[in-house]
Amino acid sequence: MRERVMPWRDAAVGGLGLAAMLAAPAAATAEALLPKDIQATFFDGRSFTATTPSGVSFEMVFDADGTMRRKPVTKDGSKGEGTWTLDADGFCTTWKGHKTSCFKVLPAGPNAWAVMKGPTLKATWSK
Repeated sequence: MRERVMPWRDAAVGGLGLAAMLAAPAAATAEALLPKDIQATFFDGRSFTATTPSGVSFEMVFDADGTMRRKPVTKDGSKGEGTWTLDADGFCTTWKGHKTSCFKVLPAGPNAWAVMKGPTLKATWSK
């Protein structure tokens, strides 16, 4: 019986999902980034990767003017546009057609940050 060889893309997505799951415990003990640090690190018009706990990855761009956009890197997911603002604890997003949601960002390892909504990991950002 031959073993199935996983294509590189599937392996990469699986690895990102694993990284997201491993980031959650580390994030739970880390101090959240201040809103000004979130803005300086991510909201500068340069792209970064967001990966959901289920392994869906997006190229994200948050512009300094308060707009944002995403496009899927994996076969799942959909493009989106919206706006962002800072709040006292982190940041909030409003994607077109959706309600506003607010998040905290916590360090989760080298070049990785956990995006948390309350105690729930929503995504892992990487640069």
